[in-house]
Amino acid sequence: MARYKFSSVFADDMMRYIKDKNTAGYNGENFRSRLIGFDKFCIEYNLTEPVFTVHHASKWLEKKECESHPTHYGRINAIKHFLIYLSIKGYDVYITRDVKFKGTDFQPHIYTNEECDRYFMAVDNYSNCRNRKDAIQYPVLFRILYCCGTRINETLGIRRKDVDLDKGILQLNETKNDRQRYVIVGDDLKELLNCYAEKCFYMLNDDDYIFTNANRGRLDEKTIYDNHREFLFKARIPYLGDGKGPRIHDWRHHMAVYAFKQMIDSGFDMYVALPILSTYLGHKTIYATEKYIRLTLQLFPYIEEKFHGMVDRIFGGTAYENN
Repeated sequence: MARYKFSSVFADDMMRYIKDKNTAGYNGENFRSRLIGFDKFCIEYNLTEPVFTVHHASKWLEKKECESHPTHYGRINAIKHFLIYLSIKGYDVYITRDVKFKGTDFQPHIYTNEECDRYFMAVDNYSNCRNRKDAIQYPVLFRILYCCGTRINETLGIRRKDVDLDKGILQLNETKNDRQRYVIVGDDLKELLNCYAEKCFYMLNDDDYIFTNANRGRLDEKTIYDNHREFLFKARIPYLGDGKGPRIHDWRHHMAVYAFKQMIDSGFDMYVALPILSTYLGHKTIYATEKYIRLTLQLFPYIEEKFHGMVDRIFGGTAYENN
């Protein structure tokens, strides 16, 4: 897949913005997708001069019909920082207002054991005549999501040099909030990774992605989402659509819930289990882990009976049904 080339009136500034982010210690590529959307907007509205007016801002701020609140929030607030950057450089640009984050009552899909078995049977039997590698890379990719709770972009961003096969450690670089982290895999996944490496890694350079398309480029998220829908269908798991899932991201919720449950069942005190899970998931604070803890309590009443009061003391007493 050809790399998108910025072509709007702000194209050169977008490239410099990414470069400046890299210089400042961030992963500039994490800003690229947001800038692509803004680049296309500028082209659509025929911006031929480096000016961003109130009228342009009002159009940019509009929530798209199929856009979720979190996506709208991320799109607007990310480009606000780019507009500030342009303003500092002397451009005549209107800086958009903040968009407040709106919570959601969305409940992620936590798979039953039977659903997991059927889903991975579909994954393990998948083949693609256009990319024969899919038959061996999909079982690995989806088990990383399932076992490690990684985000899909983090997983697709894994390069050959990020995999320590001897220790069973994956280095994640394309992460939320640019918080590079390491995840340790279990023995079964470590063995599967080594088998995968024997078949594929000899063809890769250190900087090559380990999950690739037919042209040996990085797999894209849309392809994964399309195949996820197919796996759900073959596993007889209803897909509700309209953002209700089951989504690929629900594997992260699934892993977090069962990891916390496993630690509690093994005798871990909640004060010990909570920071371990929070760190493994790459959260900035334990408060970002709250939704996973409350979801676990909701699904397993015996844990709720034991820790509900403690959860309220830690997180402030908000009922988990409203999160």
